[in-house]
Amino acid sequence: MTVLVWVTEESWMACVDAALARAPADDMTLLHVTDAGAVDAAQGAFTALLGRAGAGPGARLEAMAGAAAAEILEAAAARLGRPARQVRRHGRPEREVVQAARGADLLILGRQGAEAGPRSLGKPARFVVDHAACPVLLVWPGPVPGGPPPPPPGGRRKPPKGPGKDRHARPGDGGGRPP
Repeated sequence: MTVLVWVTEESWMACVDAALARAPADDMTLLHVTDAGAVDAAQGAFTALLGRAGAGPGARLEAMAGAAAAEILEAAAARLGRPARQVRRHGRPEREVVQAARGADLLILGRQGAEAGPRSLGKPARFVVDHAACPVLLVWPGPVPGGPPPPPPGGRRKPPKGPGKDRHARPGDGGGRPP
């Protein structure tokens, strides 16, 4: 079985531990993706907004990101304690992970944050969960929170809006419940 482990700064330890627990003898690939958006934004701000020409901070940020990626991959490989391929990619993380997961038998990735609820998956992770062409194991980066999140202050949650359920419609105007 081929296992792809997406290592990020927040969740690499939990993802490696899950790989060891679920697939201890399988073929492993550790993947780190450097988000091109941050480097591109810094370089764009330097050249366009500040009106400067030249190398700008892009090359330095790229080098720092590369060093950080290598450090995380080395730490993940050491924690894994056995041979694994280390893959570094550069681009939009969600797209790069989905592309890398083609042909994998299992993708392991971590949630963002330590609380349950809709914000425990960031946009990149949600995209990967929705589009990966293989089974996905989603792990908590820390202790698993107990139970559902507490209700919001002030009482109950708003009911979901669905077809034909306009919360702002008045009786008799064609929306909402009949009078």
